[in-house]
Amino acid sequence: MKFHNFFFVVLLLVAGHSYGQTNILNAKTPDEIRKKSEALEVFEESTKPLPYGYTDERDILWARTDWEYIDLNQRVNFPLLFPLDNRHIGSDRRSLYQVLLDAVSNGDIQNIYSDSYFNRKISLDELDATLVRADTLQQGREQLNAGEELDEQYVSRTEIDGADVMGFRIRGYWYFDKRQSDLRYRLIGIAPMVIDAYSKQQGNPDAEPVELFWVFYPEARDVLHKAKVFNGDNTANPLNFDQLLNGRRFSAVIYKTDNEYGDREIKDYIGENALKQLLESERLKEEVRDFESNMWNY
Repeated sequence: MKFHNFFFVVLLLVAGHSYGQTNILNAKTPDEIRKKSEALEVFEESTKPLPYGYTDERDILWARTDWEYIDLNQRVNFPLLFPLDNRHIGSDRRSLYQVLLDAVSNGDIQNIYSDSYFNRKISLDELDATLVRADTLQQGREQLNAGEELDEQYVSRTEIDGADVMGFRIRGYWYFDKRQSDLRYRLIGIAPMVIDAYSKQQGNPDAEPVELFWVFYPEARDVLHKAKVFNGDNTANPLNFDQLLNGRRFSAVIYKTDNEYGDREIKDYIGENALKQLLESERLKEEVRDFESNMWNY
């Protein structure tokens, strides 16, 4: 066996041991299937995402900021969407939306923002107003008018869940590092796009998804590194969300790029024509590819 083939096999064995379906081969009862060994728990707690290297501003020869939309209706993006509910699969694997929401709720992600420029922070109370809609029914209002305590059965609650997530908006930074002589991409922010609780309650089929909150991506890397993603090519070696997103293993459409018109969106200057908007998005993608190609043409 050639050395590089041998190294590849060893790497797979190590990865499978680290990330495989926990204890499924050694379990004597079903309760032991997901029980992690002490060594595995220590290993998982100690692993960190690969740190970004320092980039001097003077080394950036060219740069551009792109805002993109990841449509979860596309099959290639399903690893970001599923599972909608992980209880029935007996796994700790969660959707990207659930990972972010849980991290925000328990404080693992300290700050969330109202826009992609991170100008204003959002409180958890503001977030709850988007996630949950509570309306008092007529019977409940009669109780309140009579001075009685409101019975919870007369309160209609509508909550956002994983099925209401339509996609994600991301903000990324393309730059050419003249010291390393290569084109690189850095993810700056990410935002879940959901049907808000009010529109869901009204049952509006034409409701447009809204930005739930923006997360500054470097602050979320530790959380996303620990969250596993299903790997269809090898279930014994799942990825994590940080690897998937930083590796751009998804399909996205540019909806805005930085420009002299106040970073206006494509739909603002190409309206009422979805095909032309898509073609403009592809043109903007080609500009990045052309720049990299032209750097090596003399």
